[in-house]
Amino acid sequence: MTKHAPLIDKDGEVHELAAADLRRFKPASEVLPAELLKVMGIRPHRPQKAPTKQATTIRLSHNVMAAFKATGTGWQTRIYAALKDWLRTHSPV
Repeated sequence: MTKHAPLIDKDGEVHELAAADLRRFKPASEVLPAELLKVMGIRPHRPQKAPTKQATTIRLSHNVMAAFKATGTGWQTRIYAALKDWLRTHSPV
């Protein structure tokens, strides 16, 4: 087991966190009691059964992006819906 420098020195001062300190951190769900997590409103996440979507990157013109963003929150979902709608009447090949 490796010995780590304490985050708090003998005078009670907390030193500036370094990258090595951050790598030692663990999610709250792994270190806090379930009762405290419940009080804090942190619910455990269930593992995803199977990936339902695949992450990707696409390039869209400025005017297309502006039009969808102008519709407010959820614009990415509306782009997805528009693509699904297009697939109903077109062949992707």
